[in-house]
Amino acid sequence: MAAKSKVIITCAITGAIHTPSMSPHLPVTPDEIAASAIGAAQAGAAIVHLHARNPETGRPDQSPEAFSKFLPKIKAGCGAIVNITTGGSPTMLVEERVRPAAVHKPELASLNMGSINFALFPMLNRFKEFKHEWERTYLEGTRDLIFRNTFKDIEFVLKTCRENGTRFEFECYDIGHLYNLAHCLDRKLVEPPLFVQSVFGILGGIGTHPEDVAMMRRTADRLLGPDTYRWSVLGAGRAQMPIAAMSAAMGGNVRVGLEDSLWIGPGELATSNAQQVTKVRQIIEGLGLEIATPDDAREILALKGGDKVGF
Repeated sequence: MAAKSKVIITCAITGAIHTPSMSPHLPVTPDEIAASAIGAAQAGAAIVHLHARNPETGRPDQSPEAFSKFLPKIKAGCGAIVNITTGGSPTMLVEERVRPAAVHKPELASLNMGSINFALFPMLNRFKEFKHEWERTYLEGTRDLIFRNTFKDIEFVLKTCRENGTRFEFECYDIGHLYNLAHCLDRKLVEPPLFVQSVFGILGGIGTHPEDVAMMRRTADRLLGPDTYRWSVLGAGRAQMPIAAMSAAMGGNVRVGLEDSLWIGPGELATSNAQQVTKVRQIIEGLGLEIATPDDAREILALKGGDKVGF
């Protein structure tokens, strides 16, 4: 029971939102992703959330082979829980997005709980010059992009990973996604403890106002039951640390990382994922709270253990 009172820090290492031209510190190559994940774990992250990229262009790459180039290094270099994305990139179909989790059988995988407009094009107002041709086209294309996560897609991911013992980080970008998760719980497609990641600040999803944060928490309590799930939050961009602080103060868990924000302060790029983990750890411990170790998090989330993965 003592472990359940500790705060789980997740670090999302590279993602598929930011492009290489936006920061020289964004991990792109397998060695960079592995080193950054290990550094985040050493700084206090119990979970590392992972995407892969083409090492030459930095474009999102959801092939199992791309993940195989860094997963063993991370496992050998730290004890953190590995969380493999099934979100991939919003431009990919679910059959492509689920393959790394299906092949590598992680303890955790992310699962997006509904379709949304997923708009990244406002970043073109800040970033004007790009190293790779695909970057501008990718961002501009989100003016007309629906990130598809239908009930059929959700059930497909759950069915594909069911025999692997993989559990899920349920990413909820809006209130309706909590209702979708409650529906899956009612149908016994998922089982407690649910790890609910509330996402704030993506254009097309819920915003970053404190009332938005409180409403997501209240709704999750009402729909799922406070003893059924473990709540975590991520805030996009400059909202990252304020929303993490709110969650910790409300008894929740936190996610940081260069997937969600490139910044460590106003106008100041983060130099590493570990730097963000260190900062959020200071916030948590400043509130008189303890951070969870990877083994604490395994107990809290009822995970299968790092010795039962496929890498």
